[in-house]
Amino acid sequence: MAAIVNPPKDLKKPRGKKCFFVKFFGTEDHAWIKVEQLKPYHPHKEEMIKINKGKRFQQAVDAVEEFLRKTKGKDQASSHNSTEEKNRRNSSEERGKQSAGEEKRKASLSEGKVKKGTGEGKKRVSSVSSERGSKSPLKRAQDQSPRKRGRPPKDEKPAKDSDPHFHHFLLSQTEKPAVCYQAITKKLKVCEEETGSTSIQAADSTAVNGSITPTDKKIGFLGLGLMGSGIVSNLLKMGHTVTVWNRTAEKCDLFIQEGARLGRTPAEVVSTCDITFACVSDPKAAKDLVLGPSGVLQGIRPGKCYVDMSTVDADTVTELAQVIVSRGGRFLEAPVSGNQQLSNDGMLVILAAGDRGLYEDCSSCFQAMGKTSFFLGEVGNAAKMMLIVNMVQGSFMATIAEGLTLAQVTGQSQQTLLDILNQGQLASIFLDQKCQNILQGNFKPDFYLKYIQKDLRLAIALGDSVNHPTPMAAAANEVYKRAKALDQSDNDMSAVYRAYIH
Repeated sequence: MAAIVNPPKDLKKPRGKKCFFVKFFGTEDHAWIKVEQLKPYHPHKEEMIKINKGKRFQQAVDAVEEFLRKTKGKDQASSHNSTEEKNRRNSSEERGKQSAGEEKRKASLSEGKVKKGTGEGKKRVSSVSSERGSKSPLKRAQDQSPRKRGRPPKDEKPAKDSDPHFHHFLLSQTEKPAVCYQAITKKLKVCEEETGSTSIQAADSTAVNGSITPTDKKIGFLGLGLMGSGIVSNLLKMGHTVTVWNRTAEKCDLFIQEGARLGRTPAEVVSTCDITFACVSDPKAAKDLVLGPSGVLQGIRPGKCYVDMSTVDADTVTELAQVIVSRGGRFLEAPVSGNQQLSNDGMLVILAAGDRGLYEDCSSCFQAMGKTSFFLGEVGNAAKMMLIVNMVQGSFMATIAEGLTLAQVTGQSQQTLLDILNQGQLASIFLDQKCQNILQGNFKPDFYLKYIQKDLRLAIALGDSVNHPTPMAAAANEVYKRAKALDQSDNDMSAVYRAYIH
């Protein structure tokens, strides 16, 4: 939900179709949005509320309604103030009349005390008579008001709906809550620690703090799964030139309609684009994409850039980096933390490592697809960090499922358990959404169960490689393996719940 506002003077309007600069309710973000993506608020309100059940959307509705209430309150206050002002004017006139009458009475009494024929007495009476017969200054001002020229009185403001600068819009449910327009002053903050290692803090390239001016580089994207589809959609919305390829070509059709170009092979996409991103399912798919027939490696030549956003192990990503660089290419790993909804909303967290110059070149792309990005140093670091993040998430999901089933078998209300958790320190969007999935029996994939199990397996292997125990992840992994055996692989990770009830 958004309202049209005036853009800052130094922000140029995107080329192409007509668009408006809008402020999003709920997030306080701003973006250029095409005219055809906007709908009037009131006529489409009920329809969109039925379609969108998420908390984020409801918060936006609440923000709009609160804004409208405040605006209405101001109008009423203004009307009330105008009425009070009118009453004050009438009261002032009445006091003026009373004062004039009192003056006349005093003058008459005084006149009886002075000698007849004195000019002073006559002058007083004449003065009073003149004042009584003329209009007060306030009355004259009212008669000279704009009413005589056909204009509405000042206290009668036009209705808000007729004001061309006051429009509320409902955006499509996949619309990115886009970026604020403050300029980015610095992309990276580098801190030298006492150990001599370099840690790169979160880049100021977030959807909340950055302004997206799309790069003029040609962007390629390989892989249109749950994550890739949302990423490409946001790249296009923010004005990037994108060429897409997917193993199942039909998935490209929607993005072609949105303005993307079609690449026939990964090699063709890489050879025709400046920066090519890829997001596929696992290490094998990542290697096949680069090393297979008509693969990425065949399109790499000096200066070409390849960014692998897949969640894989450090050994795989290091091998891919070596072969890309050996052909004169530039390489960056950039796996993403999030799910399908966060991908659609452009709110992913991006973990990058490798070519830092390429990381900076990807700035506008990362802004379009994520809320923040981290640069973690040399190739392999992002893969390791991503596996650790997903290990924690996967283990937590298994624990949630275990707790809900234990509540059920001991005669406790699962809904009450969720309500208690939501009021405590564990409260989070993740907890609430996954528990709701279980309570409603809705396991439509937002993050495939088979992929979280793959990440747990890789995280355990990472622990083995450095002789570090991972007993919690190992236990969770066994539960996910059980769920896979029950044909839950293509359901959401929350379907791990079913491993406890069979």
